[in-house]
Amino acid sequence: MKAEDLKTKTPDELTKLLLDNKKAQFNQRFQKTNGALENTSEIRKTRRTIARIKTFLNAKPEEKAAAKKPAAPKKAPAKKAAKKSSDKAA
Repeated sequence: MKAEDLKTKTPDELTKLLLDNKKAQFNQRFQKTNGALENTSEIRKTRRTIARIKTFLNAKPEEKAAAKKPAAPKKAPAKKAAKKSSDKAA
């Protein structure tokens, strides 16, 4: 699955897709052990798809938070009052 396909998905859809891919990865590991897996590159593809999905799941809340909060202008630090020479006791 390509990243472009994942951009349009909602977090719920991404979570379901993650679960499906984890199940597929689990089954592929057993097939590999039993010698039934013909194309071993599928394990690598599934692992990378899981990583992409997790990346988008973690990135979604940050994008929403940034979109909701307008950028507040930063305040300049308050200037400290200069000490008067009369404060010093000589």
